[in-house]
Amino acid sequence: MQAEQLKDLVVNALEDIKAQDVSVVDVRDRTSVTDFMVIASGTSSQHVRALADSVVTDAREEGVKASNVEGGGSDWILVDLGDVVVHVMMPATREFYDLERFWRDAPHVGAAGSE
Repeated sequence: MQAEQLKDLVVNALEDIKAQDVSVVDVRDRTSVTDFMVIASGTSSQHVRALADSVVTDAREEGVKASNVEGGGSDWILVDLGDVVVHVMMPATREFYDLERFWRDAPHVGAAGSE
């Protein structure tokens, strides 16, 4: 699966169960680690877990295995799908770490994938 398709799959998986403030950052020109960074918020720890599970399940159904999932019972879960890295966080955690500031100069693709 191409990176663009995987990004769209992740966004759809998040939006299907009502993720909040989904942000997609294109980091292809800034790092060799991944192509897209997707950041989303959940309304509770259980919602954060459900969002991450939805991403992992939908990716697996398309033949993409998460190489790593970290933070299972916390306010921040990272799902590494290779070409797409997903951060699902509680709003306060997201505000505190402000990951978007690290990629301010990178193109923000938006949740729908349009610039």
